[in-house]
Amino acid sequence: MFIVNVEGAVCRGDKWLVITRSAKEEHAGGTLSLVGGKVDIEGGSLEILERTVKREVDEEVGVKIKDAVAFVYSSSFVTDDGRNVINMVFLCEYDTGTAHSKSPDEVEAVYWMTFDEIMDHPAAPPWTKESLRRAAALAERLQQR
Repeated sequence: MFIVNVEGAVCRGDKWLVITRSAKEEHAGGTLSLVGGKVDIEGGSLEILERTVKREVDEEVGVKIKDAVAFVYSSSFVTDDGRNVINMVFLCEYDTGTAHSKSPDEVEAVYWMTFDEIMDHPAAPPWTKESLRRAAALAERLQQR
C-alpha cells in the first residue's frame, strides 16, 4: 500500500514558491521543498490530485493557485520508517495571496526564489532540485506554444 503525496511547483514570474520544512516533520525536516501534502481518502471522486495540490498550497502557505495545473512527473520513495510513498508534482500558476507559514508544525519558512537560488541553496535536496528542473522545463515548453 502506498501513501500518495502531491507537490505544487508554483510559479510567479521568474520565482518559485518553496518552503523550509519544519524540523518536526518526520520526513526531510529542515530541507527546502515544494509545497504539498498527502491525498485524503474521498471514495469515488474526480480530479482528486489536482484538488489536493490546490488545497495543500492554500492550507500550508495561504496562496491560491489558478485552476489549470499540469502534471510534471511522479516518483516513489520509502520513508525512514519504511512507508512507501508515491509523489506527484504539478506545475501551478500563482493566482492570489501573500505567502506565509500557516502551519508552523509543517512549514518553518516560506520563500519566493529564482531557479538558480534554489539550485544553489545548501538545504535543497536532490529530489527538490529534480522536481524544479522538470517543472521549469515544462513551463518553458508550455510558454513556447
